[in-house]
Amino acid sequence: MSAKLSTFFASNGISGLTCKHMSVRFFVPQRLLPASCKMRKRNLSSQHKTQQLKKASHEQPPRTADFPLNGDEESESEADSIINVPILSQEIISDDDVDMDIAVEHIDEKEFSDLTVPDEQKSAINVDGAEQLSGVQPEDLVGMIRYAEKNILLLNKVRIRALEDVEKTVAEKEALQGEINDLEMRLAETDARIKIAAQEKIRVELLEDQLDKLRIELAHRGLTERNELDLYNNHEKLLNHEASVLHDNSVKSLSEELSSLREENISLKNDIEGLKAELGDVKSTDERVFMLERERLLLESSLKDLEVKLSVSQEDVSKLSTLKVEYKDLWEKVENLQVLLDKATTQADQAIIVLQQNQELRKKVDKLEESLEEANVYKLSSEKLQQYYELMQQKIKLLEDRLQSSDEEINSYVQLYQESVKEFQETLNNLKEESKKRALDEPVDDMPREFWSRLLLIIDGWLLEKKILADDAKFLREMVWKRDGRIRDAFMACKEKNEREAITTFLKLTSSPTCPGLYVIHIAAEMAPVAKVGGLGDVVTGLGKALQNRGHLVEIVLPKYDCMQYDRIRDLRALDVVVESYFGGRLFKNKIWVGTVEGLPVYFIEPHHPDKYFWRGKFYGEHDDFKRFSFFSRVALEFLLQAGKKPDIIHCHDWQTAFVAPLYWDLYAPKGLNSARICFTCHNFEYQGTAPASELAYCGLDVHQLNRPDRMQDHSAHDRVNPVKGGVVFSNIVTTVSPTYAQEVRTAEEGRGLHSTLNLHSKKFIGILNGIDTDTWNPATDTYLKIQYTANDLQGKAENKEAMRRHLGLSSAAVRKPLVGCITRLVPQKGVHLIRHAIYRTLELGGQFVLLGSSPVTHIQREFEGIANHFRNHDHIRLILKYDESLSHSIYAASDMFIIPSIFEPCGLTQMIAMRYGSIPIVRKTGGLNDSVFDVDDDTIPHAFRNGFTFSTPDEQGVNNALERAFNLYINNPESWQQLVLKDMNMDFSWESSSAHYEELYLKSVARARAASRT
Repeated sequence: MSAKLSTFFASNGISGLTCKHMSVRFFVPQRLLPASCKMRKRNLSSQHKTQQLKKASHEQPPRTADFPLNGDEESESEADSIINVPILSQEIISDDDVDMDIAVEHIDEKEFSDLTVPDEQKSAINVDGAEQLSGVQPEDLVGMIRYAEKNILLLNKVRIRALEDVEKTVAEKEALQGEINDLEMRLAETDARIKIAAQEKIRVELLEDQLDKLRIELAHRGLTERNELDLYNNHEKLLNHEASVLHDNSVKSLSEELSSLREENISLKNDIEGLKAELGDVKSTDERVFMLERERLLLESSLKDLEVKLSVSQEDVSKLSTLKVEYKDLWEKVENLQVLLDKATTQADQAIIVLQQNQELRKKVDKLEESLEEANVYKLSSEKLQQYYELMQQKIKLLEDRLQSSDEEINSYVQLYQESVKEFQETLNNLKEESKKRALDEPVDDMPREFWSRLLLIIDGWLLEKKILADDAKFLREMVWKRDGRIRDAFMACKEKNEREAITTFLKLTSSPTCPGLYVIHIAAEMAPVAKVGGLGDVVTGLGKALQNRGHLVEIVLPKYDCMQYDRIRDLRALDVVVESYFGGRLFKNKIWVGTVEGLPVYFIEPHHPDKYFWRGKFYGEHDDFKRFSFFSRVALEFLLQAGKKPDIIHCHDWQTAFVAPLYWDLYAPKGLNSARICFTCHNFEYQGTAPASELAYCGLDVHQLNRPDRMQDHSAHDRVNPVKGGVVFSNIVTTVSPTYAQEVRTAEEGRGLHSTLNLHSKKFIGILNGIDTDTWNPATDTYLKIQYTANDLQGKAENKEAMRRHLGLSSAAVRKPLVGCITRLVPQKGVHLIRHAIYRTLELGGQFVLLGSSPVTHIQREFEGIANHFRNHDHIRLILKYDESLSHSIYAASDMFIIPSIFEPCGLTQMIAMRYGSIPIVRKTGGLNDSVFDVDDDTIPHAFRNGFTFSTPDEQGVNNALERAFNLYINNPESWQQLVLKDMNMDFSWESSSAHYEELYLKSVARARAASRT
């Protein structure tokens, strides 16, 4: 108890108590506590109104004593351990003003903490304040209880005397306040008298002014008035005399009174300042009184705790005594049992010894019985022994005969085994030879795609620099795209050789035959991730990688933009060759760069044109885009011709490279670049790149021949040409990016004027649904995500949601609040009015909305900037009006739903990516969205294919219906929602099936061309 009390004092900072007319006693077993009390007295003289301050200080030095800890010397230690605080001597204090100040000297915390029992008498107390009395002697516990009782009595006395001191201090404070009020009244009277004296002084000054005026007036009068003047002078002298007497007396009295008032005022001010200082001391005393009251409350609570613990300890003491009695009884019983156990053990040992002796005797008896039985048997069988011996001799003879025959059989088996081993060795050698031959013929898969692309670029560089022949380059390229192990080994062997030696090594390989495959070259304006604006870049990269994985040689030709992501291009270098190309009546030089992107070999064309066609800081949107990309299309074909390439397929994309089709057949097929079939893919028929027909002549095409309704003439005007129409007419294969979109564009409403041309060429027109690059869009390996996750472990998706909320400053209060994502270009095609409505409707339904994207249309961008500013600091809405690759990955991973309310959508990749990341799509049934998203409530669709929410009408009611159904399933049926997420994440939207369709189209077209050439 004492230890607990000491700890309480030290922890609450109680350092000591001093007061007037009081002595304090603490029962301390080790050392005494120093204490002192100081009093200050002030006398105020009411007669002279001045302040005299007298101080008296009396200090009592600390006393210390050592106390014995024996309980027998309790009374003596109590008497010696009393700490007396003496009563200070008092002087007579006037009844007017008394100022008291009680100063308390704090006791050092270390000294106060000594208020405890000795260490050997402390009881173990756990953190909850419960005593563990095991191992504590009753005598020690009784001593501790006595110390606690003494300290409780002491604290009660201190509390009573502290309350008395508080009452006295309050009375003194009231007396001082009364004195202050009297002094303030006297000060006000003095101020009034000073004002009256000032008015008298002003009146005297006015009289003096009037007298001066009279003197001046009399000085101007003439001599004729001398008598009157004498009379007046006499009268004036009389008046002056009287006035001077009065003035002198008045001024003197006023001056004396004013000086006395000033002195009295100064004295009063000094008294007031002294009283204010004393009042400040009183206030500080009040604060100390308040602190003492708080300490009193704490002490009361401590006393209650001590009383409770004292009662508990007394009960424990009684229980302990009972337990001791029980313990003694149990111990006696244990001793008795131990004695019995020892006796039983001795008896058991003796029994074991006897048992062992019995077992030995039993064994001896058994042996005697066995020997007796054997003797009896021997007697009975002695006559038959001779017969048995004869039989054994016969058996031995038979065994020898059989042994001889078995030796002969074993020898024959050994010969057969040796012959089979020889035959097996010959077969093994044959298999090794066949394996070596097969290894030479089969492709090698132990090298990355970047290795083969780099090797291919090296061979093309040698050809362009005229260091090898075209036939040799073709042969080596075929070995590369077939991934022949011999060319890999040759490259590895040439790492430390110079270029000439490497070329010689490679040319040695040209004597072995190989089987060529499809050679596909893509000519495009975009390629992800180095030059990406929309889905076109993703298709070029994804389709190219998929075809490469299927064993075909794939190359890409791109413009060398100044705004590309050059850090995503590996082994970028310029070839020591210049390609000249015709444009606008002149020849322009072009520099060729090579590098690998995503494992694909890429050729970058850098025009040396004064207009700097591809050094504009952006990909599209220039006033001369028609010239820029018609120039690029011609340079690309010129490069293929001069490089001696013989592709099977030239695949061009959108209007920017649709010029390739007419250029190929009109200009380059006659020059020898005639091995390829042309495949044209239009990713969006809304963008057709029309221009005046005269501009077509810049790239060398015949305007008169091509500006015809059945060729390139646009439907809107007779003097304009349409590159997309030329691509459709002059290509062998025409594709678009989804089956539904292929049907839609053949109608007058969706064909944008090309429906008749597409219907005319419908036999070569087909829609193939795009895929996504599952290596890039993979939540299990995506480095942009905070936490990678899979369909089997969706905890990472929840963590990504929380991380994006923190990043964008959205509220995280409700974890289950659904988050709707939207990543799009803000153009009319994407349904911007429906996106705007979805933002507000999501907020009404209790969800959160994140939009990422920008608009090239000024008024749309401005409108969404206004919405973004409105929701700038909102807890649930955030609009980021730009494209951010890293943030797009995070939004896909964080979103619970993904809305795509397009008016029309050729294919769309965002819904596939969203499902790959476990975000449920909400889409309008159009184009590729209709081919990839099927409503969860549509009973006409097999359940395995239902993967999202769809609506048909492009209006607010359709959006509301789909959003409400999605929110209802998310909130009210979490298990079904979880199953839907797992289903979507496991769906296959890779390029595997799409590339198989393209491969089939390529092969059929090449086969028809070869069949036609043979006939």
